[in-house]
Amino acid sequence: MLAAVLSLGVMSVVFGLLLGFAAVRFKVEGDPLVDKIDAILPQTQCGQCGYPGCRPYATAIASGAADINQCPPGGEAGILALADLLGRDPKPLNPENGQVKEKMVAAIDEPRCIGCTLCIQACPVDAILGAAKQMHTVIEQECTGCDLCVAPCPVDCISMVPIAQTIDSWRWPAPEKARIAGSYR
Repeated sequence: MLAAVLSLGVMSVVFGLLLGFAAVRFKVEGDPLVDKIDAILPQTQCGQCGYPGCRPYATAIASGAADINQCPPGGEAGILALADLLGRDPKPLNPENGQVKEKMVAAIDEPRCIGCTLCIQACPVDAILGAAKQMHTVIEQECTGCDLCVAPCPVDCISMVPIAQTIDSWRWPAPEKARIAGSYR
């Protein structure tokens, strides 16, 4: 009995060391270019680019299978950042993928909600809280504004509203550039 326990103990230590060595020696690392591209993308997971999320889109850009102008939530700033990272010329947003919109958040008219859970199933970031046949609500801090929850709602109680400005999110408006006689007004 003691010999069996000792032999199993020795075998577990040996196999543990072998697995530890293999994990360090044969470690598969992710593509650093994909990581950099993914960091630039807005992480809305909306699928407007034609891919199921930002990471698959980043992988497609890195491999050359997708262009840098397919992300409406990233807008012009995202396209410029991707072009700069990859050394490519910037392009306008591909209209087949959508249009740039101001940042929005989903809002549920809670008294009209019937608790069907279709919006919960459609949300790629789990920003909707609720249960079957119960009222649902949106966790605004988690909502990416992807708009995927609006279409499945059978009672049209979900709408997209602009993100409310707070002290932390308010920014000075950009000055208008109206060039008059060589000076800016």
